[in-house]
Amino acid sequence: QVQLVESGGGLVQAGGSLRLSCAASGRTFGGERMAWFRQAPGKQRELVAAITRAGTTNYADSVKDRFTISRDGAKNTLYLQMNSLKPEDTAVYYCAAGGFGYLSTPESYGYRGQGTQVTVSS
Repeated sequence: QVQLVESGGGLVQAGGSLRLSCAASGRTFGGERMAWFRQAPGKQRELVAAITRAGTTNYADSVKDRFTISRDGAKNTLYLQMNSLKPEDTAVYYCAAGGFGYLSTPESYGYRGQGTQVTVSS
């Protein structure tokens, strides 16, 4: 059974940092796209950052120069380093992997995790 399990969320003050992890089990995702999404209360799930099949990275404008997506193939783990956090970054963060289609469409990914809460206080 394939699972994606996120961790690393929590409560942090504005300006602080967090590092999210997404551990994959049941199969490897080397060479496949992986991504982080987030969903704030009352809002749609949005793409935060993605690594494409070609290895390039994409970021939402709102997180450019603050967040960094990376992966460790040996550990089969995806990361999201989040710096200079703002209250508007508060959301549940989800990882996703595999599949085909638009990077920004959560349903196009073959596998999705259950999410980890990130809360940024002002």
